[in-house]
Amino acid sequence: MSDTTTLRPGLTRKDFASDQEVRWCPGCGDYSVLAAVQLLLPELGVRPETQVFVSGIGCSSRFPYYLHTYGLHSIHGRAPAVATGVALARPDLDVWVVTGDGDGLSIGGNHLIHALRRNVNLTILLFNNQIYGLTKVQYSPTSELGKVTKSSPSGTVDHPFNPVSVALGAEASFVARTHDMDRRHMMEVIGRAHRHRGAAFVEIYQNCNVFNDGAFEDITAKDRRADMLIDLRHGEPVRFGADRSRGVRLNAFGEAEIVSVDEVGEDALVVHDERRADPSLAFALSRLASGPHEPTPIGVFRAVERPVYELALQAQIAAATERGPGDLQRLIESGHTWEVPGPDGDGEQRVG
Repeated sequence: MSDTTTLRPGLTRKDFASDQEVRWCPGCGDYSVLAAVQLLLPELGVRPETQVFVSGIGCSSRFPYYLHTYGLHSIHGRAPAVATGVALARPDLDVWVVTGDGDGLSIGGNHLIHALRRNVNLTILLFNNQIYGLTKVQYSPTSELGKVTKSSPSGTVDHPFNPVSVALGAEASFVARTHDMDRRHMMEVIGRAHRHRGAAFVEIYQNCNVFNDGAFEDITAKDRRADMLIDLRHGEPVRFGADRSRGVRLNAFGEAEIVSVDEVGEDALVVHDERRADPSLAFALSRLASGPHEPTPIGVFRAVERPVYELALQAQIAAATERGPGDLQRLIESGHTWEVPGPDGDGEQRVG
């Protein structure tokens, strides 16, 4: 996290907005996410010069242009790798990754999961609109089965990723989900992700109103949220619904299932524990909905502490520096060696 001891007073959204014209399709959910981040940054008590936004390729990856911070528009899928380098070189800066479901989970899938498992101190925002929007309607790793696109004219047969499940499987120390129709919730979740030490992953359901309009409407429409969004709160029983009449419990197989509270009683419900070291409960909650058409958990799934990658690496470097300069010749000769006859028949020692 950045040093906030020399803050300039009175920072506002304008201090974090660049002079570049924002160029997304009118009505795109990216506008909502950008506004949430620009409003959040002054609330976090950070300075523009201590923030670095790294993106890959895609509509979401235009993000760095629109922020008055440091930014890198990198290459397809490689934002986590580039951001890891920045975080290692400058641990005094706050490093953000902005990516999409195609950029982050297809060509960038390996970079993403390794940044998460290493617990690099990054705040990763993955915009999920379940489509490739920038390249005009190819199915993405999160598109539903049967999705008809330019690259799947008969309907995709690829089983989609659940981004939250992927992040939990990679042992990310912070995992959350929010959506572009609720600015307050976005700011709350992203703010918590930023304050977390280590790899923080936030999936954001984001509407592409041109190429995949209404993908999340079944759960994010204003008149449906109360009955379709399950807001996870640490230490509280998992209940939802306009009248709080529904809840979540674990069955005999450890699977999360939706039940009527009147039928099973509140004592049978899962009490959410985001700080639980074992991610199995969070994973079970992530599997509750097979897609955004049935009650879906949002909020923080997991928030645990474990060693941060940069700090561990810096400790190794410091220890090596303290030992003093090494002996290169001794290192070269420390492995297995063998004799190779020279031109005159004499043996020459070679390093193997």
